[in-house]
Amino acid sequence: MLFSDEYFMKLALKEATYAFDEDEVPVGAIMVSNNRIIGKGYNQTERLKDVTAHAEMIAITAAANYLGSKFLEDCTLYVTLEPCLMCAAALKWARISRLVYGAPDLKAGYSIMQGLVLHPKTEVTRGILENECGSLVTDFFRQKRAGN
Repeated sequence: MLFSDEYFMKLALKEATYAFDEDEVPVGAIMVSNNRIIGKGYNQTERLKDVTAHAEMIAITAAANYLGSKFLEDCTLYVTLEPCLMCAAALKWARISRLVYGAPDLKAGYSIMQGLVLHPKTEVTRGILENECGSLVTDFFRQKRAGN
């Protein structure tokens, strides 16, 4: 049975809620190869005191360890928020086949470089469950501003 982009994005959203619950920026990621999850992650920059501990980076590392290769050429990354430049560059070097993200990141997303960061063969799908993904981030920062 082939799973849909929405199915995997819902799993990425579940990862993002773990970040939300741990007072991290709520971003979640799922790495898939041949319809099978081979890596996942959520933002842990505060917990690990590591600016590189983004959901995407954690999922990339898990998938590379699973495959025993730094190249993820037959993989799709599902992430709730458009990747930043650092994560997009890592996806380029990993030669990921496909990137699927939910909400755009108009301030820090890779698209501020007009997509020039990703590998030229990487297929990009935008806006999968965009409202749900965006709402989680908006709610997180609204709570932060309110002092909760």
